[in-house]
Amino acid sequence: MKTISKVLKKDHLKSLLRKLAKDRQLVAPVRNSYGDTLFTEIEALDGVEIDLDNQAQSSLKSFLFPQQQVLFEYSTDQGSAPVYKAIDSDGPTVFFGLRSCDLAAILYMDVIFLKEVKDPYYRQKRENNILISIGCNEPFSNCFCRQTKSGPFMEYGFDLQLTDLGDRFFVETGRAQGEEIIQQWAHFFSPASKEDEKAQYQMRLEAQGNFKRQVLVDLAIRKLKDDLVPEEVWSKLSSRCQDCGGCAYICPTCTCFTINDRKISTDSGERIRTWDACTFAGFTTMAGGHNPVDMKQNRMKRRFMHKLYYDVKSHNRTSCVGCGRCVDMCFGGVDIIKFINMVGQGEI
Repeated sequence: MKTISKVLKKDHLKSLLRKLAKDRQLVAPVRNSYGDTLFTEIEALDGVEIDLDNQAQSSLKSFLFPQQQVLFEYSTDQGSAPVYKAIDSDGPTVFFGLRSCDLAAILYMDVIFLKEVKDPYYRQKRENNILISIGCNEPFSNCFCRQTKSGPFMEYGFDLQLTDLGDRFFVETGRAQGEEIIQQWAHFFSPASKEDEKAQYQMRLEAQGNFKRQVLVDLAIRKLKDDLVPEEVWSKLSSRCQDCGGCAYICPTCTCFTINDRKISTDSGERIRTWDACTFAGFTTMAGGHNPVDMKQNRMKRRFMHKLYYDVKSHNRTSCVGCGRCVDMCFGGVDIIKFINMVGQGEI
């Protein structure tokens, strides 16, 4: 599909979002009263501060794959066969203000939940979404999306991709739905001039050189593939891990989960899916209580082998999108950048 390029004045942004959110939910990065920027469902745009200057501390994972989700309710009637009641999903959503890493994470979750065995709960939340991303002119301090090939700008996957040009946004279409938005709300957009195209191209070039962290992702992948990571690396990392699961919960691509049944009454209950983490001590514990995996030595190995080896082998891509959120989250100092530096630069 040929890309359509337009310009959107910043003064017109909220008006466009109001139109798009008229029959959809709107989710965008919002700066709250505590100074935190989080992806938030916006009920009314008036008085809301959409923050496009700071990285959202949360990801969009919870909107498509909730931390705790009721899969269905069940009930019995005097010993008869169970009666199941499916839980209705949310309606279509406009996701606005995604960074390239956030968009790449959604595309990764699509592979996990929709490629082979299609997860109906994820599919319901994913259907009819509008994805409006914004490229990173100035990557954030712990970002390394260039090394994971997931930014600072995306080439596909978005409906609209914005580039900040000061008083206006350069707008590119990526899918047919993006074209429909521009056609339906044409009065918000103006043609992109040659100067606009040149400015946007220059922004993309400069962004490639603005990363503050140089992270040797490809080298770490090769060393994992060739089994060249010293056991001392795993031992040191595991000894510092506090088993909190914060890295998995903040990560936009960690998709491990567990399922439990919860009793509501004597003849009814509900089945719940809840996030899990491969760094948890009980993650590999079997029904009889035996754990075939050395908990202390291998909790970090499970995580990083998954991110940088198993997913590359299975999907030809890392499941790390280089957002750097786990760097800020991990108080044990065993985030993925630390691991890659230990492997690539010998910082043991």
